[in-house]
Amino acid sequence: MGRVIRGLAGGGTLRVVAAETTDVVEVARSRHDLSPTATAALGRGLTGAALLAHLLLKGPRERLTLRIDGDGPLGGLMAEADLKGRLRGYVRQPRAEVPISPQGKLDVGRLVGRGTLQVMRTLPSGDLHDSTVPIVSGEIAEDLAHHLLKSEQIPSAVLLGVRVGTDHSVEAAGGVIVQVLPGAPEDAIAALEANLKAIPGFSGLLFEQGLEGALEAVLAGLDFSPLASDFSLEFACRCSREKALRAIRFFPESEREAMAREGGAEVRCHWCGAVYHLSPEEIVAPDPLEG
Repeated sequence: MGRVIRGLAGGGTLRVVAAETTDVVEVARSRHDLSPTATAALGRGLTGAALLAHLLLKGPRERLTLRIDGDGPLGGLMAEADLKGRLRGYVRQPRAEVPISPQGKLDVGRLVGRGTLQVMRTLPSGDLHDSTVPIVSGEIAEDLAHHLLKSEQIPSAVLLGVRVGTDHSVEAAGGVIVQVLPGAPEDAIAALEANLKAIPGFSGLLFEQGLEGALEAVLAGLDFSPLASDFSLEFACRCSREKALRAIRFFPESEREAMAREGGAEVRCHWCGAVYHLSPEEIVAPDPLEG
């Protein structure tokens, strides 16, 4: 399980949303068999989607989808979040990898490449609101800050981090968004900027001090006040066996009969990696909604 903390700082002039997503990202890594740098990329994407959901969504029936289409080896990334705490996501090339950066870090920017970042809100009515911006660096945090400035006209500091251990498991993952609200005094902005410059790496800070300790470092001297109790997060998909069967029924009857003769079919959810084994009888059974 992960969690989200929301609050205000700087006398109410800084909006803060923070998330701890270590367990969520580890589940995603395991389900998709991700390379270390792909783990860092998807982990940042999932964390960013969770943070944006708590900033942009209005109710529990809305969903937020983060889509990154880059020209790097990763091939693209999708992450989805809602206010019920459900996260899911995938990358197109889960085993893609690039060399460590000259700074000795996982080079997410090189893995993602250049392209576009799109944020989509799905409303209860089914309507879709979306905005797209060019990828700035491919490191995802900077790209989300660029999106919030261009699409929401709100200057924001975005920190995302995923620490991957020598055994490739996720040791720490999380992030913080601090938005500068209208009327924020210059001394509060200057203090925030100084705090951010003093942080050498957010994933290491999370690993060593936890989410609360990381927040203290980001908001030192700015009097952070939580607004509500923690919101829980989990890796959870909306796929099901019934949806897998519905997907199979889109195939022509001749193709479904061929699948049945071969002993059945296997449907894999690209969002979560779940595999549904469908029997020949299920594949050729008539759709109960027809006739």
